[in-house]
Amino acid sequence: MFLNTVLVVLTDLAALLLGNTVFRKHFHLLLSAVVMIGPALSLWVSQHSIFAKRSHFLYRIFLRSGWGWTCLFVGSFVFLLSFSVRRSLSLSVRHLSRLGVAGGLWLGFCKLLDLLENTTGSCYEPLLAGPEVANGQPLLVLREGESKSECLKAGMLWRGYEVSEDVFLLCLCCLLLAEETAVFGPYLSLGGISAYFPQFPTQLLGGALGCLSWRGLYQGWYRQGPSWYCPGRPGLGLLNTKTSITEAEEAQQNHDHCN
Repeated sequence: MFLNTVLVVLTDLAALLLGNTVFRKHFHLLLSAVVMIGPALSLWVSQHSIFAKRSHFLYRIFLRSGWGWTCLFVGSFVFLLSFSVRRSLSLSVRHLSRLGVAGGLWLGFCKLLDLLENTTGSCYEPLLAGPEVANGQPLLVLREGESKSECLKAGMLWRGYEVSEDVFLLCLCCLLLAEETAVFGPYLSLGGISAYFPQFPTQLLGGALGCLSWRGLYQGWYRQGPSWYCPGRPGLGLLNTKTSITEAEEAQQNHDHCN
């Protein structure tokens, strides 16, 4: 009961904040302040951090999946809330169409920003050797008649007027989340369910079944080694070939010994 009360209180506070008119009207100012002071954070951020390098693989995955995660979260919230209130599929689809409009706007702006960079940019070829190099910085020679794709494919540099698509996407997702979840407060004021927390006997049995399943799979069956009836443990045969072969041989010897 205590945990259930805490969950309900936290849910009500979140709904009160998201549904507050003052918060919605000034949230864009808070976001603008974060964007303005963002460059100053580079003084304290490690250069080896994931989000310190734009070319980092995890950074690109996080950015490209940002719109997907936003649509998944917001779409699920909008559909479940609208359908649970009105039980109308057409009304739920109409509310979901706002995500489609925002997605089209995002794609359109991405195409426009890419066109702007291509139009205002030029291709440069770096000279890595010779007397032109000073202080380790290569001299850049302008190459005319090259498109951005051809320039980058040839290993040269493209310099143009670039607008950050990363910040554009993050700002759009944050503002969209703030607007779409603001209806949660009025929904609770109409008597909607704020949160669900399982009762003690049911959660105890559920936890016991989960632990029992983990014990039987990962501490039992998967330890027998890879075979036609067993997929093996996580990472076996992927991270260390020698260790994997040794463990497989030991598993086979134990199996032969038991027979």
